[in-house]
Amino acid sequence: MEGPMTRLARNNRASEAPSPIPPPSLSLLSAALARGADGEMLERLIGFHERSQAHEARKAFEKALSTAKAKIPVITKNRQALLGRQPYRHEDLAEIARTITPILARNGLSYRFRSQSTGALVTVVCVISHRDGYSEENCLSASPDESCEKNSIQAIGSTLTYLQRMTLKAALGLAASDDDDGQAAGASAAISRQQARELIDLIDEVGADKDALLQFFQIKGITDLPTARFRQALTMLNSRRTN
Repeated sequence: MEGPMTRLARNNRASEAPSPIPPPSLSLLSAALARGADGEMLERLIGFHERSQAHEARKAFEKALSTAKAKIPVITKNRQALLGRQPYRHEDLAEIARTITPILARNGLSYRFRSQSTGALVTVVCVISHRDGYSEENCLSASPDESCEKNSIQAIGSTLTYLQRMTLKAALGLAASDDDDGQAAGASAAISRQQARELIDLIDEVGADKDALLQFFQIKGITDLPTARFRQALTMLNSRRTN
């Protein structure tokens, strides 16, 4: 016969490990199956269940990303380079990875890259994924970096590394605050009125988001764009023609 202490211990174990409660959409599907629902009704319920799962996965992704971003510290700028004659410091991809990877992992997040080279453009897609299945992508394109007498392979490799760094920072919301590339470029002369008009016309032609472009280059207006970054802006806008 079961005594009071035995019942209490059993009840405590039950409260510590409750049975998982199925989501409402799955409960509805099970009930419909038990009642012999027709194919149309089952299809609608399955669609509802899938949408419900996708919604929950997105909520989990956004919560995890928000938590992770709040814990990511200022990334150490461990590299020095020259933009023309202007020196600047920036963090390389390895330093970014060393800083963010453990924080992302603790929150069920990971990242990966896809890349391709088409014609005169190198394109990199950064994919941020959550363990529940939801993911988001950030894409940038640019021409191969042919500065400093690089050969064709080195030019593509240099651009790939740069785009991986920038798409990862942008995907995590770090691009605007931590991008020393933009600060260094801002020290150079601004583009001419003719170049500004060319960019404005191109923005209208490809339907680009002007405010997003200004934010990316950390400028208040198109006429403030540094000459050193004019070609990059053209490349980014022209890449939208194929999207």
